[in-house]
This record gives sequence, structure tokens and C-alpha cells, in this order.
Amino acid sequence: MNVDAIFQAISDGLLMGGVYALVAVGLTLIFGVMQIVNFAHGALLMLGMYVTYWIFTLWGINPYLTLIASMVFLFVLGLALQKVFLNPILKAPQHNQLLLTLGIMLVLENLALVLWTPDYRSIKVPWLEAGMEIGPMVLNTSKVLAFGFTLVVTSVLYYVLKRTELGKAIQATSQERDGAHLVGINVKRINGIAFGIGAACAGAAGTLILPFYFASPGVGQVFVLRAFVVAILGGLGNFGGALLGGLIIGLAESLSALLLPGSLKEMVIYMLFILILLIKPTGLFGGGTQ
Repeated sequence: MNVDAIFQAISDGLLMGGVYALVAVGLTLIFGVMQIVNFAHGALLMLGMYVTYWIFTLWGINPYLTLIASMVFLFVLGLALQKVFLNPILKAPQHNQLLLTLGIMLVLENLALVLWTPDYRSIKVPWLEAGMEIGPMVLNTSKVLAFGFTLVVTSVLYYVLKRTELGKAIQATSQERDGAHLVGINVKRINGIAFGIGAACAGAAGTLILPFYFASPGVGQVFVLRAFVVAILGGLGNFGGALLGGLIIGLAESLSALLLPGSLKEMVIYMLFILILLIKPTGLFGGGTQ
């Protein structure tokens, strides 16, 4: 086996794993606070991709400069979805919650299908086409930038959760909802903010993915499946676990693609997922918004 190829696979896996982690962070934050598994998360990522695509196509703005626009749009949309659809069913049986988020996903995907057709859309940025050479490795510039922006976004989110009053309220709500209510925390407001932040993370991931992937109404399903694996691997509700889980899944995917033929890399990811569920059902790092 070529050593250079192995180093190349490791670097590609870590870069892609960072993006998976960003998707999973939003997913696990929503679960940690609201105890809802959000099947619409991939559709929110897809909308983030289209926000960036249309801003770039219509006005020629650098795709990375659209990151704030994508996050703000998805945050507001997340707030609206939580208030109108999810808040009324928080105490409903879990299968009702799952079906509702699945329904939201289908509505958003079909709305995108009507508005923008099923055509694959991508953006071409000339200065991103050249790779970055580091020793024997050639790194995709857009993936390096995506990884860098992912670190910035997750660092800011970590600071908010750990160092601000809002973050403390989010953690309190995730750990003891009734207790948070008794000490004066507006639990409904925190639910909305948490869902909005989770949606904003999905929007950010969509923006960062678009320079090296295509946008289509169903593209979110590709990434949300990996995000579920990452989130469960790290422990649903565990912020740090989602970050490490993303890197693990990115490495597993990249190395298995190098060592195994065809699409067997998918099998490795889900075999790893099943193995973790069998050995440690709560994930490698347990639960709780941390």
C-alpha cells in the first residue's frame, strides 16, 4: 500500500469529518435540549446550500461571505418551525414527533423541487480549483476552508454554551427542564433558540459544502444520515462527542474507500455504527449537552 495514498486519505477524511461534525452538532444540540430527533435537519442543510447558490449566482458574492446570510436565514426559519409546528407536540408521543419532522422534511424538499427543479446545481470559483500541496499530500482548497470555518463556527458555539447566560440556560434546560422552569428560565424561548441554532449550523454546513458538492432538493439526505451516525457515535446531546465522532466517521469513510472496492465504504460506516450501538448504546461519550 502506497504510504502517500494513506496520508492523503487521512487528510481528506479529517477535512470531511469536520463538516460532518458541524452538521451533527446542530442535530445533537436540538436533541439535547428538546429531546427530538430532527429528520428535517438534512432539508435545512439543503436550503443553506441554495441560499449560497442563489446569492453567488445572482450577485457573484464570494460563497464564504454568504455564510452569515445562510445562518441567519436558517436560524429564523428554525425559530418559526419550532414555534409553529414543534412546540405544540413536545409532550406528544415520540413517534408523533418523528413523523412531524419527517413531514417537514418532505414539505421542504418538495417545495425546493417545485421552485428549483431536480437539476443538480453547483458553483465554480476559479481560485478554489488549485489544490494546496503539503508534502506528499494535495489538499482540496474548498475542503480546507470548510474545515477552518467549521472550527470557527463550533468554537463560537462552544463559547456561547459555556461562557454566556444563554448557554447556561440552554444547558440547564437540557439537563432538567422542570428545574429550569422553576428558576425562571423561559423554557419555550430556549427551545426555539436551540432549534434555531441547530438549523443555523445546518445552514452553515450547506454553505461550506457547496463549493465542492452539488445542490439538489434531496442532497440533505446524503449528509443527514452521516450526521445521525456521528451524533449517536458521540452520544446524542453531547457537543464534544459530535466533533470527535465526525472526525472518526470521516476517517473511516476515507480509509475504507482507499482499502475497499466500490461502495463498500458505506458498509464500514454503518457497521461501525451498529457496533457502537451494541457495545455502548449511549454512544462513546454518553448524552447531555456538554
